[in-house]
Amino acid sequence: MLILTCPCCGVTAEETEFHGGGEAHIKRFGPGSSDEDFHGYLFEKVNPKGVHFERWRHANGCGKWFHAARCTVTLEVFGTYRAQTTEPPQDIKDKISAKRPGWSWREFA
Repeated sequence: MLILTCPCCGVTAEETEFHGGGEAHIKRFGPGSSDEDFHGYLFEKVNPKGVHFERWRHANGCGKWFHAARCTVTLEVFGTYRAQTTEPPQDIKDKISAKRPGWSWREFA
């Protein structure tokens, strides 16, 4: 079971208080994009083992979206942060590097 803290309102709760929203920090393609970009966005997502960044919504609380950095193998949560960012904050990346030396995910490390 995941224990997450909403960075928007500060509530710490187990995952049933929140709603998972898929992968964080992906470039979304929609109408007006090339067929290759749209196809890649829909069907070629990576399902990593290890460090992963996800979108979550505080469904039973403030209703705001946020991101969580966690390990898909151990369910360890490295931290949560507001969704209005283009990449994970440096302190979260530092926490991950301290526990998982040599990790990488996309262009983040």
